[in-house]
Amino acid sequence: MIDNYLLEELVTFAKHGTLAATAEELMVTQPTVTRGMQKLEDDLGVKIFDRQPNRIALTDTGKLAAQEAQKALDANQQFYDNVRKFEFSHRITNIGSVAPGPIILMNSLKDLSDNVKISQNMVKPDSVEETLVNRDCSMVLTNQEFETPGIESLYIGTEKLAANLDKFMAIASLSSVTFDQLKGLSFVVLNDIGIWKDIIQKEIPNAKFMYQEQRDSFSEITKYSNFPYFSTNISKIDLKQNEDDDRVQIPISDESATMDIYATYLKEEKQPLLPLIKEITTAWNKFK
Repeated sequence: MIDNYLLEELVTFAKHGTLAATAEELMVTQPTVTRGMQKLEDDLGVKIFDRQPNRIALTDTGKLAAQEAQKALDANQQFYDNVRKFEFSHRITNIGSVAPGPIILMNSLKDLSDNVKISQNMVKPDSVEETLVNRDCSMVLTNQEFETPGIESLYIGTEKLAANLDKFMAIASLSSVTFDQLKGLSFVVLNDIGIWKDIIQKEIPNAKFMYQEQRDSFSEITKYSNFPYFSTNISKIDLKQNEDDDRVQIPISDESATMDIYATYLKEEKQPLLPLIKEITTAWNKFK
């Protein structure tokens, strides 16, 4: 059995034609490549290199060996991919999010696979990498793009914050409002709204937020009072409003009220996750 690294060295040498270039691409020393070439010949029991004082080249047998080595590497990669895809398709795919909007959207998807489980608890932005590396989640919907050696992101869509205000309020007649115009107001807010909680507390420090742990309590208060509350272009999917609600939804124009959302995952899990990411993106586009 020939080790994969020897096949990789042979294919790389066939591509570049020099030991130096081969060593550079594989990020090893030139003597390491030389020893590998000799071991490959010994293992095969044939001469695949024509060695001259100032150069080394592939023999005709060596050229054939390089072609076959590429086929073997491709077959090994296909084996790896097929086994992982099969296993991935039969295991639970846990999805987390740093904000409730993406969770609400995913909960609304009727054709979502039974293997996909959506965490209803928010993932803290500073623990996204740890959550993925520990495989607590297969994918996290984040408000920032990741690009590390092991993790990457794909853009899903944009979530936009709005204030739902009593229609008799003066600012309710505006086409949009700023966070500054909302100062001094008292808002009914669900407690677990992820990253949005940090944003509203930072941008409207002089507002009062009446946090509700339970969605039923939040719905009751918004139904029987005129306290303003927040929603987004995505969270409105889940809002159960009273038909007699006097509030009007006014977009918030500040830059921090607009949040790009990304699907973030381990690079090695990308291929099995792509169909789900496409499904989420398609659904999101309906709520631009």
